[in-house]
Amino acid sequence: MKDYLEPKETRRNFLAKSGLFLAAASLLGACCASGPEKEKAGEISPPEDLMREHGVLRRIMPVYEEIGRRLKAGEEFPLQVLTEANDITRRFIQDYHEKNEESQLFNRFSSAGKLTELVAILYQQHLAGRKLIGEINSANTEDNLKNPGERARVADLLASFNRLYRPHAAWEDTVLFPAFRSVISSKDFTAVGEIFDKDEVKLFGENGFAKIVGQVADLEKKLGIYDLQQFTPKV
Repeated sequence: MKDYLEPKETRRNFLAKSGLFLAAASLLGACCASGPEKEKAGEISPPEDLMREHGVLRRIMPVYEEIGRRLKAGEEFPLQVLTEANDITRRFIQDYHEKNEESQLFNRFSSAGKLTELVAILYQQHLAGRKLIGEINSANTEDNLKNPGERARVADLLASFNRLYRPHAAWEDTVLFPAFRSVISSKDFTAVGEIFDKDEVKLFGENGFAKIVGQVADLEKKLGIYDLQQFTPKV
């Protein structure tokens, strides 16, 4: 069994404040959970929590796409936007989200002998993503990006990041996360949620997820891509 990470002693039981979401979560818990360890109405299960964090990743991707487009077109953009986007990716996606996946999911699948090939690939992709962000950070300087060749290289690195994480997140959402209950007891399933909750509060404070989403929204506004309507095709 590959030891992906030492488990952390933290957790997440984020309570949804929307009445509509509370009702939906209640129905989901009734259908999916069994025995006395059913999730309480309004709680977000560990797979749901990880999926919404993928939503943050998917909102960072258009930020990278727009910066990559400007780099290749010779257009200017605030270097701080790329710095801050990389910081969110590193802190929230890689040092928090991915490490929780590795310690709480990957290790359990490996121990159970299930989806081991997929888990190994996902882990290698985590490592590749961290390397890409490191290279982008190193290249993101004003002097360096005056060089057309370096601008093109950074644009290619950003495109590589998005090309990596689109299928990566999709496979986790559609294959790995739905299978999580098959490798964990109901009691431990609940405990993992508590670990996620405590970890989020420890690293990002109360309402940490909302804070991170707000930071991504600020980057979208600075690039002029915050308005969702602009992505609707004229058909």
